[in-house]
Amino acid sequence: MDWNTIYSTQRTGQSLSTSIDARTEFQRDFDRIIFSTSFRRLQNKTQVFPLPKNILVHNRLTHSLEVASVGRTLGALIGQHIAEKFTKHLTDDAKAFYQHSLYNVIAAACLCHDIGNPAFGHSGEDAIAHFFIENERHLKSYFNDEQWFDFIHFEGNANAMRLLTHQQNGKDEGGLKLTHTTLASIAKYPCEAKGKQKGILHRKKFGFLQSQKEIFKDIALSTNMIMENDNPLIYKRHPFVWLVEIADDICYNIIDVEDAHRLGIISFDTCKTLFTDIIHALNPESNYNKKLNTISDKNETIAFLRALCINYLIKAAVKCYEENIDAILDGSLNKSIINIIKEKCIALDTIEKFSIENIYGYKAVVEIENAGYNVMYELLQHFIPPILKIKSDRSNADKKALQLVAPQFIYDNNNTYENVLGIIDFVSGMTDNYATDLYRKIKGIEIGMSF
Repeated sequence: MDWNTIYSTQRTGQSLSTSIDARTEFQRDFDRIIFSTSFRRLQNKTQVFPLPKNILVHNRLTHSLEVASVGRTLGALIGQHIAEKFTKHLTDDAKAFYQHSLYNVIAAACLCHDIGNPAFGHSGEDAIAHFFIENERHLKSYFNDEQWFDFIHFEGNANAMRLLTHQQNGKDEGGLKLTHTTLASIAKYPCEAKGKQKGILHRKKFGFLQSQKEIFKDIALSTNMIMENDNPLIYKRHPFVWLVEIADDICYNIIDVEDAHRLGIISFDTCKTLFTDIIHALNPESNYNKKLNTISDKNETIAFLRALCINYLIKAAVKCYEENIDAILDGSLNKSIINIIKEKCIALDTIEKFSIENIYGYKAVVEIENAGYNVMYELLQHFIPPILKIKSDRSNADKKALQLVAPQFIYDNNNTYENVLGIIDFVSGMTDNYATDLYRKIKGIEIGMSF
């Protein structure tokens, strides 16, 4: 790959942009995401704690905004480094891109990195995949192998690529019409479902559905991604992906712990120790106690330490990216930046293990995750059998069920794969609250008209 040719202003659904605007093409990406309905829905989607009553706890929207903030800083620092390190090799246009636009690309990609995640987080993903696995006898014959793999390995990352690029009924071609550069930057796993393989970082999951395969080829071509294999289709990661990934990793490793403290799941002393251990490991010379002694409020103390942790992790991530920049460019790096940092910062590994056991495994969290799994599974059970039938074979109950689906998600054509994807688009796009409310109504748990 060449730093001069890995970015493009080409957008989905249109040719190269020639519009006149005070904003750059990549600032326009950021704005389009911010104002999109799909982004707004993230405010009622689970980050870690489903349906929280405490408004100060993060949801997918606030998490995505904070990841974008960290990503913008990373993009600015790395962009300046690339502009300086490769100054003799870069064209004037490329140098300007890295100095003034890369941070907008990374911020925009960070905004939408979780946009394809269904309600109830990973429980929602599991429910969609297991619906097909558990109903294989009745469903598999409708699809070819590649399409079937999309369903039984349902993945929020691949769903994000569809959501951002797919033309829904009655809507404009190209989805949000983002630049190929921003879209390439969210493709952590740039392969189709049959290409996923444990132990290989860029193939641990998959990044695009069969419905978006041709679109992804266009994205890869215009941003000069390296093709690793054509059947199944697999690419090496785009160099900008690493910055989006580490911005996400930094935020959830630190902020999930802060949320747990606010909810009283972990004590103040425990949270403080976890954060100060990271600070000491990353910057032994840090003199934070003078400032800390002026703060008496416990939540503010934790917020201050959280900010220091994120600051030092950003610096560590930048150093790691710079040290591995050649392997990142040629696609040979097979270890995430967060894992490289952990090798020198055991406290970061400790906080992750602590979170798995004490936060993600907290009883109330697991209870709601189980409930969320059942909600999502039952919604699919209600809508998918009717859409599989031809119109003349549908019962009145089938027809009534499909009347609950928004029109932009009903394709009802001879392409069974697309018809079912429409239902998945509808269900996966639901917020936690909406999914729960609809489930209660169709199950008869709650009966009555609401407006």
